[in-house]
Amino acid sequence: MMILIAGPYRSGTNDDPDLIQQNLDRMEAMALPLFRAGHIPLIGEWLALPLLKSAGSKYPGDDAYQEISYPIARRLLTKCDAVLRIEGASKGADGDVKLAKELGLKIYYKLEDIIG
Repeated sequence: MMILIAGPYRSGTNDDPDLIQQNLDRMEAMALPLFRAGHIPLIGEWLALPLLKSAGSKYPGDDAYQEISYPIARRLLTKCDAVLRIEGASKGADGDVKLAKELGLKIYYKLEDIIG
């Protein structure tokens, strides 16, 4: 399956770059086990961050960020089979799950539920 890993990115960080990186690291920690189990893991930020740089984004939440960050995840979902929603409050990840349900995708909340 192609699986979008959704979780907090900016949430709870007050836009502190170190805390944002910790959130990204938590999502990325799910990617290798999914890959090794035969799946294709995706994280929206993997595509968004280079685009944000090219678009001249200066800080999280600026116009370029709004144009790219959430929309890229929404577009990815149309190509995915499932979502792995990791723990933590996140308006964006909750929106991903909502759209995934509308698209009829499988929703998982634990890595173990996917890879056994």
